[in-house]
Amino acid sequence: MFGITAKQWRESNPNLQGNMRDYATINELICLSNMENINAVLIDDGLAQSERLVKLNQIAIQQMSVLQEVESRKRLR
Repeated sequence: MFGITAKQWRESNPNLQGNMRDYATINELICLSNMENINAVLIDDGLAQSERLVKLNQIAIQQMSVLQEVESRKRLR
């Protein structure tokens, strides 16, 4: 889900109805929720949209990596 636009997702999944969030994994939803909160803080700090996008992208990549690592550790046990 991450790494593509909503339009790209819709084009890749023409048979799925509703919002792409309806098909997100729990890790993607956790990360998305975090990004929404962080974005609000960055807006309050006065960062331009282009700056926020770069920061949010970096944070999202890091968070998804951590969430996937934690999930992998659970499977090993």
